[in-house]
Amino acid sequence: METRLEIGMKQFKWVRRVDLCLAISICLLFVLVSTANAKQAETGNVPGRTMARQATKEKQLWSTTDHSKHQALQATFTSGEEITKACLSCHSEADSQFRRTIHWTWLDTSSVESEKKLGKSGHSVNNFCISANNWQDKSCSSCHPGWKGNDGEINCLVCHSQRTINWNEAFEDYQVFAASDDPEDMELAKEIGKDILISAQSIGRPTRKNCGSCHFYGGGGDGVKHGDLDSSVTKPNKVLDVHMGVDGQNFQCTRCHTTRLHNIAGRIYSKPAAPDRRSLIQDDLTPKIMCESCHSSQPHTPGSKVNDHTDKVACQSCHIPTFARVNPTKMWWDWSKAGNTKNGKHYKKKGAFGKYDYLSYKGEFKWDKNVKPEYFWFNGSVHTLTVKDTIDPSNVVKVTSPVGSREDDNARIFPFKVHRGKMPYDKVHKTLLAPMLSGKDGYWTTYDWQRAFVKGMASFNLPFSGEYDYVETSYVFPTTHMVAPKDNVVDCSECHNRKQSRLINLAGFYMPGRDSFKLIDIAGWAVIIASLGGVILHALGRIFTNGKRKEG
Repeated sequence: METRLEIGMKQFKWVRRVDLCLAISICLLFVLVSTANAKQAETGNVPGRTMARQATKEKQLWSTTDHSKHQALQATFTSGEEITKACLSCHSEADSQFRRTIHWTWLDTSSVESEKKLGKSGHSVNNFCISANNWQDKSCSSCHPGWKGNDGEINCLVCHSQRTINWNEAFEDYQVFAASDDPEDMELAKEIGKDILISAQSIGRPTRKNCGSCHFYGGGGDGVKHGDLDSSVTKPNKVLDVHMGVDGQNFQCTRCHTTRLHNIAGRIYSKPAAPDRRSLIQDDLTPKIMCESCHSSQPHTPGSKVNDHTDKVACQSCHIPTFARVNPTKMWWDWSKAGNTKNGKHYKKKGAFGKYDYLSYKGEFKWDKNVKPEYFWFNGSVHTLTVKDTIDPSNVVKVTSPVGSREDDNARIFPFKVHRGKMPYDKVHKTLLAPMLSGKDGYWTTYDWQRAFVKGMASFNLPFSGEYDYVETSYVFPTTHMVAPKDNVVDCSECHNRKQSRLINLAGFYMPGRDSFKLIDIAGWAVIIASLGGVILHALGRIFTNGKRKEG
């Protein structure tokens, strides 16, 4: 006869075997489901990817004209204005269309009628080059897409010529050599004229190089402003950007920044890039500027937990783990340090990454690479300060800041580069100051802040009290480029992490893994302990009950 203890031990072993078999079954099921999902992803059966391929499947661009055969482009051009006149002889509406766009006006069209004009040619300021002083700073207007800044004819070639050429230098050299009686100079004039003609005839849709000639170098140098836009994305590989990689999709900027009447889709100061998040399924004419346009709002494998995030987390937050991954970007600009000298002379000094971290005429800088973005709720709009706005110098002044909240249906958690620094402000009027930087009265010529402030504020018809100081500021840039491959995206644990979460600065909601509430934790552990206790009591009850039945 078996003792009660022996019977109980056998029953306990049996229960353990059942539990072990159940655990193994669950694990196998999990592995099978994971493998199936992985295979589905590998074979491309993911709705977001399938839809994107459909939306962008036509890669071959074609044209009905060869500009080298146009009679209007067979002349000897001695100025950019002559080329523009030839362009407009066929493209009769291009001039009037382009002059109404932000690329020409440098103004947010939605705010032109307001008292404060948002834009580089308006009242807006920034914490890198500060201001274009209402078009008065000619150094800034040299970047304008006109042959003579904003005063002359439009320069069609800066966006459409497929050859790189310094147009101003080419025309200056041509005119000098063509006016000479020296045979060698005349021969040089012929060569330059031929180069100008070939460049004027090499016309196509804007490429990354065309767009990047301005957008990669804004703020005074390569990668100064955006962080996710610099010369490295002229010919990137798909590890740097899966859309623009020359070894992958090789998208040009116009693939997503679609254009209508020369208006290019994208965010404009306070105006969102798109009014809503419509996909091409909902509207086949919608701009491809939003991720949802091509990938839909449920881009991942059906049933994937990641799809539950898309109503609150922007695609960029997971798919752009860092920016400035090849070239460094400027993260700090301190104007208060400008004007320093060594041995009585102005100087410059290079620091990390081979970039200048000090220039006497600009101040002190800090650069960085592989930068993790900062995250904010963002509905596509940005609040922008101007030279007319009153500031509080006792706090960091947010020159621009994202608009949005958790309660906003259009807002998502979005990644940003935040550029910080120190800017001058008027101590009496409590407004940011916009000094004139270039020109004979500009700071870069005189190193005299007083003269620069008087000249700069006069360009806006605004007063300067004569008293100034410096205030710490921040300026945000939405991060939307340098989209990493799916194997390099942000890991879940980087956000759902109690000590070093990427989203540590976002409050007002509970996030598993990051947040801890004592009552919830106690209640959770109480449920777990009670469940385990119930299982143990149930097992013991079964053991002893079965033992008694066998004895009877």
